[in-house]
Amino acid sequence: MEFVGRDRVLDLDHVAIMGVLNVTPDSFSDGGLWLDPEAAIKHAIQMVQDGASIIDVGGESTRPDAQPVELREELRRVVPVIERLSAEVDVPISIDTRKPQVADAALEAGATIVNDTLGEEVDPDLARVAADFRAGFITMHSRGTPQTMRSLSNYTDVVAHVRTWLQGRAAELEQVGIDHRSIALDPGFGFAKTPDQNLRLLNRLPEIVELGFPVLVGTSRKSFIGAVLGGAENERLEGTAATVTAAVLHGARIVRVHDAFEMSRVVRMAEAIRNEAVGQS
Repeated sequence: MEFVGRDRVLDLDHVAIMGVLNVTPDSFSDGGLWLDPEAAIKHAIQMVQDGASIIDVGGESTRPDAQPVELREELRRVVPVIERLSAEVDVPISIDTRKPQVADAALEAGATIVNDTLGEEVDPDLARVAADFRAGFITMHSRGTPQTMRSLSNYTDVVAHVRTWLQGRAAELEQVGIDHRSIALDPGFGFAKTPDQNLRLLNRLPEIVELGFPVLVGTSRKSFIGAVLGGAENERLEGTAATVTAAVLHGARIVRVHDAFEMSRVVRMAEAIRNEAVGQS
């Protein structure tokens, strides 16, 4: 399997590590750490050296209760970093955004993937921008906004709902002109889902995988891990490792993580278990 974004083809025979680069002051785990462009560039380079094969740049937090960021400010945060990164690292860069204008500017600056976090609040212009650039497109399930999503977790069957929505959304993206090989699906762990629903979604991930697109799992440091183990965001490394292992064993092709070095080793071990062979991880 592969994931195509513009002129970049990402081989997904092995699970890819997507390194999180939040250039925000308020992201739930690393807010403010990489707000300075020089610090952001240095951290991204380190993540690539540690095993990341995608860098995901975001300039607006999507954590619960996060406040919206004005267009001009989001552009100010992400565009200079992407321009620099595209010259500094030889891996695909994705733009994590809810705004078509930000996606357009990021793709002009050198990004090759749009990571759409709108979920059911679809903005058709976001997909059109990606189609115009022949960019990769990650569609994530969510409901509402960061301010409202906690109250929108009422599902008859969360896995069936997410699966059906992602399947329909992928069909819409292909109709807009995004190539089948350029679409990846993200079930949206932590977005409009309770801790129990997140665990259920992870356990039944094969039902999403069978749709035939690369599946991205983003569980790193999420609150449902804290609900099980306790501890603050920076105390969830072991819990993240367990969820990444489960994701790999259940068929995920991309894992979005903060701790690239540790999780690249976790992925390697999980693949060895899945393949029942040393040297085939």
